[in-house]
Amino acid sequence: MPRKQATSEEQEEPVHSIEDGVAETEIENLNRLLAAVLTYLSDDEVEEIDIEYLLTNTEGLRDWWENYRESNRKLIEDEIKKSLGDLSLKELERIHEKIKEKE
Repeated sequence: MPRKQATSEEQEEPVHSIEDGVAETEIENLNRLLAAVLTYLSDDEVEEIDIEYLLTNTEGLRDWWENYRESNRKLIEDEIKKSLGDLSLKELERIHEKIKEKE
């Protein structure tokens, strides 16, 4: 015998896990950071944007920025690895020289 289709009232509510709470907290934190940055940027008295001021005076922004940059680093490294095969020998040699200079 076929099952009776559940009506919208009978459908189960989605189960909220701890991960949902963590995601909501992260969203709230990002909203707070964004609001602080936009408040600073929209201040008519600010003549010159001072990133260091923002990072120092917005709680958690420096940590978020460092984490973001570190995660972005992995993407940049992967893009570079993928594009190495497309470079000419001359371009590869220039990159190699720059690496040697840093060592």
